[in-house]
Amino acid sequence: MQLFSDSFQDGDRIPGRYAFAVMADSGHIALSANINPQLRWQDAPAGTRSFALICHDPDVPSRGDDVNQEGRVVPADLPRTDFFHWLLLDIPSSVHEIAEGSHSAGITPRGKAGPQAPDDMRHGLNDYTGWNAGNAEMAGDYYGYDGPCPPWNDARLHHYVFTLYALDTPRLVLGDRADGAAVLAAIRPHSLASASLTGSYSLNPALAS
Repeated sequence: MQLFSDSFQDGDRIPGRYAFAVMADSGHIALSANINPQLRWQDAPAGTRSFALICHDPDVPSRGDDVNQEGRVVPADLPRTDFFHWLLLDIPSSVHEIAEGSHSAGITPRGKAGPQAPDDMRHGLNDYTGWNAGNAEMAGDYYGYDGPCPPWNDARLHHYVFTLYALDTPRLVLGDRADGAAVLAAIRPHSLASASLTGSYSLNPALAS
């Protein structure tokens, strides 16, 4: 199975239009268009009854002490953890493309509605749900796609891995508030094949080139 995108090539930088934030001319960052990228795939194995799509960032700091703090840097060698940006479930086996902007076009304070998604698909909760939990203006349940917004003072380049799974079931058994860990656990016993596409992104001017 193969996964492609017309929005960026595997291994390339992700354009800012697909991010939650971009570098700002004044200050550190500015909110961006937050559009989900286009994705398409081929050569699914026989027996595929649905697909699931996950986007995660494996380069998120395991501690937040230095994150976005003036005069400080998040060291590149700090242990890292996963941050889930998109959990799209129950993609029909007849579907082989996700159109650009079909699941996100702009930032929705307090999160986009869910878990229902177009064409009888479902969304899981992405990790902006926890990240914004203490923010009075942004706290809420974040379903669907919300793009990159790595710390602007992080010395490590972040990578965003889009993984498509071909599944032997038409529908995953999950609650309405399924997070990344729950979705991965539900996928594992049903996965027939997977394919990945990776882009990178940074809001640190030192890593801009």
